[in-house]
Formats: sequence, structure tokens, C-alpha cells
Amino acid sequence: MTQKIKVVNVRLPDQIISWLDSLVKEGVFDSRSEAIRNFVREYVKTNRT
Repeated sequence: MTQKIKVVNVRLPDQIISWLDSLVKEGVFDSRSEAIRNFVREYVKTNRT
């Protein structure tokens, strides 16, 4: 089953953007979007009640 993905625009502080960019540069993630999706997914898994 294919999941629909919607675009969500967020504003983040420069420090967080720099951190995301460093993760991408180090090859941890392919893009900022992938990193943010991963962090949100993990947060939801951890905090789901």
C-alpha cells in the first residue's frame, strides 16, 4: 500500500538547519527532508499512546 505524502512547510532556527545540513553532508541522510521525516517518525513511535 502506497502512503500519500503531503508537503508541510516549517520554519526552523539557523542552528537546526546547519545541524541538518551537517547530517546530510556526512551522508547520514540523503536530504533535510529525509532527516526530518525520520525524526518525526521516531518521535511518533516513541510517544504514541
